[in-house]
Amino acid sequence: MVSPRNTAPATSVGPDLELVRKYNIPGPRYTSYPTAPQFSAEIDRQLLREEIAADNTDAFSPLSLYFHLPFCESLCWYCGCTTVITRRHSAAGEYVDWLEKELALTAPLLNPARCVTQLHFGGGTPTFLPPAEIDRLGAAIHRHFQFAVDSENSVEIDPRRLTLEHVRAFRRLGCNRASLGVQDTNPQVQIAVHRWQPLHQTAQAIEWLRAEGFKSVSVDLIYGLPLQTPASFAKTVDEVIALDPDRLAVFSYAHVPWIKPAQKIFDDRQQLPDTEAKLAMLVTAIGQLTAAGYVHIGMDHFARPDDELALALADGTLYRNFQGYTTRAGASLYGFGMSSIAQTDGSFRQNEKELDAYTAALAAGRLPIERGYLLTDDDKRRRAIISDIMCRGQLDFPDLSRRLGVDFATTYAAELASLADLEFDGLLVRLDDSVTVTGLGQLFLRIIAMRFDAHLPKKRTGFSRVV
Repeated sequence: MVSPRNTAPATSVGPDLELVRKYNIPGPRYTSYPTAPQFSAEIDRQLLREEIAADNTDAFSPLSLYFHLPFCESLCWYCGCTTVITRRHSAAGEYVDWLEKELALTAPLLNPARCVTQLHFGGGTPTFLPPAEIDRLGAAIHRHFQFAVDSENSVEIDPRRLTLEHVRAFRRLGCNRASLGVQDTNPQVQIAVHRWQPLHQTAQAIEWLRAEGFKSVSVDLIYGLPLQTPASFAKTVDEVIALDPDRLAVFSYAHVPWIKPAQKIFDDRQQLPDTEAKLAMLVTAIGQLTAAGYVHIGMDHFARPDDELALALADGTLYRNFQGYTTRAGASLYGFGMSSIAQTDGSFRQNEKELDAYTAALAAGRLPIERGYLLTDDDKRRRAIISDIMCRGQLDFPDLSRRLGVDFATTYAAELASLADLEFDGLLVRLDDSVTVTGLGQLFLRIIAMRFDAHLPKKRTGFSRVV
């Protein structure tokens, strides 16, 4: 049994700025391994179907479902998501038609006895769908899948476009968790990023969600946005703590204008905070949240001590997938909608990222898969190693040797030797039979995990910086 990781928070003083500059390099967030850049359109489709068939031999294997609902009425200039910007709400009904087609094509490939233990609606803005279309989508999902009684069903919500009827519709569908996009409560920052969202809208959304029986509410914040200062972001964190969410995610702004051209406006205006300011925001936010009683789950996630995430962290069962940290380990992920990603034990596959290509595939009666990846045995071992770093904050050599079927210290001697500089800088502690991430190292989990990534390219232009 692997003991839970050292959960001591980073010091309130924070790491030395030069240390941050040294390690503040682009790198994956490791919501998967291998990461999405390794997916290829050249994948053998027959082998992929065989992998899906193998995944469905066990009727007791749990399912996780993801639905990508891409529509937004306006573009937030910081956004890195796959979106379709439109005010034509009839597009929602057309999209639900296509999702029904995809469900009908996918269902025959799955074991009908399998239970769904996790469902997530992401976007875009899921609440772009009118309540009637939410009901129709819910009926289609329940027509094809059966749900475990304790299934975790979550939806991402934009408080600016939310009505009480939206909340009730997603509750009828079975949703019991919600995450709210807030990013920053400062009006000047909101205007700078093209997202005007008065605090009372967020408070109203949380009030509706709790009144309708949602058992968990999470809030997303972003540090490193234009016009933010350490003082202004500290005020944002305090104002959000006062709303008493169950969980928070405090993400570092990913500035990738070569991928998301709308972000170029920030370069033109020279409004982005520097590395020192971003570090101060992060360290201060960690201090504020832990002082308010939240547990630092890992990287950028926080939860109340009695929350499932905090309990999973304590007992070593925390898991990480494309939705971030979760307690639903071992479930095969099936994604629906444009750009969605699916994952079985031995494969990844991603749908077409453009709406026209996605609908054209479905119109032709075929699954809208654009690219994928088939994992090797080495991939699976490294996936387990990286998961232990990200979710447990330690590597227990005997335990890994038993689980992976190899002598861990011998097989990965080169990777372990590469940790010497991280140990010298205080990010981890190395013993004869273990590696443990320190409180400081929690800020650099991605850096530690990268040392075990066999696919990491020398040029990591597609990834955000660590801090």
